[in-house]
Amino acid sequence: MSLLKQFQQHWAEQKFVIPGQRVLLTVSGGIDSMVLAELFLKAGIPFSVAHCNFQLRGNDSLLDEAFVIDWCTANNVERHVTRFETKSRSEEWKKGTQETARILRYEWFEVLRKEHGFAAIVTAHHANDNVETMLINLFKGTGIAGMHGILPVSNNIIRPLLFAKKEEILAYAAENNITHREDSSNASDDYLRNNLRHNVVPAILAAFPNALTAISESIGRFAEAEVLYKKAVNHERKRLLEQRGKDFYIPVFKLMQCQPLATIVYELIGPFGFATAQVGQVISLMNADTGHYITSSSHRIIKNRDFLIITTLPAATADIILIEALPCVVETERYHFSFVLKETPEDLVCPPDTAYIDFEKAEFPLILRKWKIGDYFYPLGMNMKKKKVSRVLINDKIPIHEKEHVWVLESAKRIAWLAGMRLDERFKVRPNTRQVIVVKMKKIG
Repeated sequence: MSLLKQFQQHWAEQKFVIPGQRVLLTVSGGIDSMVLAELFLKAGIPFSVAHCNFQLRGNDSLLDEAFVIDWCTANNVERHVTRFETKSRSEEWKKGTQETARILRYEWFEVLRKEHGFAAIVTAHHANDNVETMLINLFKGTGIAGMHGILPVSNNIIRPLLFAKKEEILAYAAENNITHREDSSNASDDYLRNNLRHNVVPAILAAFPNALTAISESIGRFAEAEVLYKKAVNHERKRLLEQRGKDFYIPVFKLMQCQPLATIVYELIGPFGFATAQVGQVISLMNADTGHYITSSSHRIIKNRDFLIITTLPAATADIILIEALPCVVETERYHFSFVLKETPEDLVCPPDTAYIDFEKAEFPLILRKWKIGDYFYPLGMNMKKKKVSRVLINDKIPIHEKEHVWVLESAKRIAWLAGMRLDERFKVRPNTRQVIVVKMKKIG
């Protein structure tokens, strides 16, 4: 069966888009994308062309651009062409050239798709690309998620040539006199994929001539196995991850009973930015004392009694805030505080998130700050018995990560209020108190 007939059959079977819908075909001018463009043309599928000039190869980049424009003109195909300052953007983003180019082109493709109503973005990835991707993922240790290689459909991108081998594409181009541009960088081994393509894959094929077919079939089975794997992972997540506000609690005893432990741990912590290499640290953390923790770029896992708690890294915030006049409103990374002066109410109802402070006992400026080791005060109702803030937090079983968000209100170096928890005896409202400072705190989000 000819490549064209295979393509038409594959397109119809996969139902990538509704018949008649236009798609955006990404065309570099290389042999793969030019063959795909010819296949679309002959199959009568409505499409437009998008070409990116990354300005990385001097005059060759301009010739690629002109070649694609000429082909579109000759075949009466709508085209979209853009140029990128790839090198300067790469330096600005502090990313590699290839990664920068990839981000730039896919962002632009998506803009075109939305603006012009294309049903999908189409790329010319083929079976050899798929095998190379799977091998790269295997060598990088990405786990089962990398074994499915390149997906035929992901988000708004479709890849209808994954069924075809490179040799079939080359043969079709030769038989149909399809012209194309050669990218000299494809001959270099400086890039990982090229090195794999030129050296590793040929060695594999020399030992296993049918390797491309066998690996391609395995990729399909891996994709199906991944579906089952994800179902099992989701079951374990529901069973082990308990969300409390923005934090996630994992019961240590339950986790210890799980098998295979390392795999389940990785799937629990991976979405929070933790790497495979940190799985062993998490397993060790289960037996650690309360207070021990490990971090990713965005989160921490803290051992707190019978739980591992996954929480976001604390945001930078001012540790000391001056309250110089009333009324006043203050926002921290987690709380909204309001301060107002009022006449003493007849019926004083004081929930934990509100403090009524005798105005005459307070000295300005008041200071709102994070608590620190050594802080002490005289909790209301304890007959002027001095108590350390740290002891109150321990007695109230405040988790380690929550202690970082505990604030105190200070007046003349005396703690007037352990915010949200206890008022100080020295600042309480008395029968002769005429005015009170009403402080309310509200959790943000």
